[in-house]
Parts: sequence; structure tokens; C-alpha cells
Amino acid sequence: MNEFDARVLRQGHVQSLRIQALDLAQARQQLQADGSHVISLQQRRQLKWQGRGAKFALGLFIQELVVLLDAGLVLVEAVETLRDKAAPGINRQVLSELLDAMYQGNSLSKAMQMKAALFPSLLIATVASSEHSGQLSIALRRYHHFEAHLEKVKKRVSGALMYPLVVLSVGALILLFLLFFVIPRFASVFDSVADLPATARFMVWWGALVEQRGLALMGATLAALVGLGLLMRTAAFKSRVAALFWKVPSLGAQRTLFVLARFYRTAGMLLMGGMPVVMAVELSGALLPAERQGDLHQAMTDIKAGQPLSTSLARYQLTTPVAERLLRVGEQSGELAAMCERIAQFHDEALERAIELFSKVFEPLLMLVVGGLIGLIVFMLYMPIFELAGSIQG
Repeated sequence: MNEFDARVLRQGHVQSLRIQALDLAQARQQLQADGSHVISLQQRRQLKWQGRGAKFALGLFIQELVVLLDAGLVLVEAVETLRDKAAPGINRQVLSELLDAMYQGNSLSKAMQMKAALFPSLLIATVASSEHSGQLSIALRRYHHFEAHLEKVKKRVSGALMYPLVVLSVGALILLFLLFFVIPRFASVFDSVADLPATARFMVWWGALVEQRGLALMGATLAALVGLGLLMRTAAFKSRVAALFWKVPSLGAQRTLFVLARFYRTAGMLLMGGMPVVMAVELSGALLPAERQGDLHQAMTDIKAGQPLSTSLARYQLTTPVAERLLRVGEQSGELAAMCERIAQFHDEALERAIELFSKVFEPLLMLVVGGLIGLIVFMLYMPIFELAGSIQG
């Protein structure tokens, strides 16, 4: 859908309008259908938000809007204040377009929906569910807390993976140095010796190969590394590698905990904002992986048929034993939103324990493996020298 700026003559008055239409012809037809005489009509230039240029500061916008709303400003005044303080650029333009949509009678959620490329669907749904209850600042604060917690979990996982990646990178560089620089020079020492042990013969063979085709081997190694790096940037390769990782029982279980924690935290946030259960679960289900969407669809069919939420989700493996029992308590007590939040907290704590265990066990194990490979090569380098020294003494 494109936006058009128009100047029309209506009932003897010149008016400036902004409308949405598929193309210029449809926009003209809409204006003429109202009995207006079109003076000028042109399409608005759309910013390309997907590029590498400046991005709209969504998190800062939410934080400042909450502060202004809590201070007593009405919504339009708060957005006007943020627009006036914003420097010229994408932030000011986005806020101006939000205000233009609100001046035309649209709600904030509707104005955000017109900019779906900038505002997540979850944020739009959160704002829409709270506009009628008058708790917009509370809903925005809850959404900001949700995003901050999700970012914290991602940083924990990234931090746990960073150390193994550094160890693997350093270990790979050391191995390449030994293979292409150290071993060929040791091989030249044993080249004139007749009776060599197996390890020395391997070094002599490898040294001759590097001497003859060293540039080709190095080029092939670098090309393979570059190709692997480019391949890892493709979505298809990432999905296949992820699928292999998730088949490991322990990793798959932790991924399930993360997915369910995000699902229940989102559902609880939407329920606290006043959204009906069916809509909240459907919207939260969009965060589930693609392979679980079929299970969610079947569960939603049972929920719409009148079956309890806890029973329907448990039937299609969208709960854990703890989550199922807490959902039953929430259904009986009427505190379903609070129970969803407690489920998410319980799963988050289990996930944090798993990350801590991973850091304590996997990192030393990886150091042992990398150190063992380097030590094996060093042993292969010096073992022939020890054998020759022993034979000379004998």
C-alpha cells in the first residue's frame, strides 16, 4: 500500500489530504468518488528502512514515551514533544508520520500498523490491547521489559559461545602454523636419515608436499575457510546446521525451554494488557518455530471448541509438566496472566542453570581437545629426535 499527498477542491474549499492506495489511478478514483476535484496528486517518497543506513530508535522512543505519559502528558502531546526534540533525520520523520496519522483520527496502534516495517507486530498488539483500558504507559513499560529480558538471554547465550569460538580460532591458527611452517623445517632434519620411525616418515612426506605445493595448499585452505564463512551467512545453511544441533537431546531440550519461556511471557504480557485469551495465544504462537506451528493450530482448534487451555496445549506438547499445572491453577483462580509470567520465569531459571553448566563443563573440555591436538603434533615433532638420540647412545 502506497501513500499519496493530494490537494483537492471540495465544497468550494481547497484541502490537503493524505490517502493510501495501490497506485496513482486508484488514489484518483478514491478522491473523485467523494465528489472532490483533484488539483494535485503525488506519491510520497518512502524511506528504505531495510538498508544499512540509520535506523529508528524504537527502544529509546518507548522509554521516553513512557516517561512523558507518566508525567501527565496526553498521548498526542507526548509524541509531539518527542518529535520536536528529535534531530532532523529518520527519527523526526517517523514521529511526524505517526502524528499525521493520529491527527487524522487514527489510534497509536493503527498509526504504528501503517509502519509495520518499523514497529513489531507484538508491540502493535500490546498498544492496541491497552488503548481502551487507559494503561498505555504500563503496557509499553511491560513490553520494554520483555524486550530487555529477551536481549539479556541472547547476550548470555552469545557470551557462553564466544569463549569456545575464540579457543577454536586460536587453536586453528596454531595448527596451521605448525603444519605449514614448523613441520617442514623439522622434516628437513630427518630427510637424510635412512631408518626413520613412522612419525618422522610422515613429517618428511608432509614437508616435501608443502615444499612442492605449499602455495596451492595454503590457497586451498584459505579458499575453504572463506567459502565456509560465506556459506555460514546463508539462511539455508544456518537452518540445516541448527537442525543438526537441535537433534542433540540436551541442546534440543534447552531450545524448547527458551521457546516456551518466550511464548508464555508474551502471552502473559498480552493478557495483562486486557487481550482475550484466544487472541493472546494466537499472537504469541507466531513466536514459535515453524515446525511447531501445526501443533499450535490444532491446539487453537480445541481451545476455540471450548476445551481448557492447559489441556489443549499439553495435548500437543506445548507445555512442560510444571507449565501444565500452573496453567490449571491460573484457569481455576482467574490469574492466568500471572501464571504465564511465572511459567516463563521458571523456564528462564532452568535455562540460566543450563548455560552456567555449559560454561563450566564444555569450555574446559574444549581446551583439553584443542590442547591435545597441538600436543600430539608437538609429540610427533620431538619423538623422532628422542628415538635417534637413544639409538646413538645405544
